[in-house]
Amino acid sequence: MTPAEARLWAAIRRGGLDGVPFRRQHTVGRFVLDFYAPAHHLAIEVDGAVHDAQAEQDAERTKALAQRGIRVIRFRNEEVLTNTSVVLDRIRWELQLQSDGPPEV
Repeated sequence: MTPAEARLWAAIRRGGLDGVPFRRQHTVGRFVLDFYAPAHHLAIEVDGAVHDAQAEQDAERTKALAQRGIRVIRFRNEEVLTNTSVVLDRIRWELQLQSDGPPEV
C-alpha cells in the first residue's frame, strides 16, 4: 500500500467509518479496487501521479464498474494525506447516497 492508502485503510477498516465494512484490494472482474464497501456498492480509489497520464483509462474503468452497479470515487494521494477528515466526510456523504442497490459483486 502507498502511504495514502495505508492512512485511509487505518481510518475505514474494521467498520471504522460509521460501522461500514470495507474490503481492501477487492477484485471485480478484471479490476482490483483499492477499497470497496459491498453493502453500498461504493469503490474508493486513491490515485497517485501516474493517473495524470491515464485519465481516459480511469474513465473507462469507472464506466465499466458503473455497468456493474458500482459507484467509484477517487481521491489524490495528497488529499488523503493532508485532508483526511475531508476525505472521510466525502466518503460518508457518498455512503448515504445509496445504501441499497444491485446484488453484491
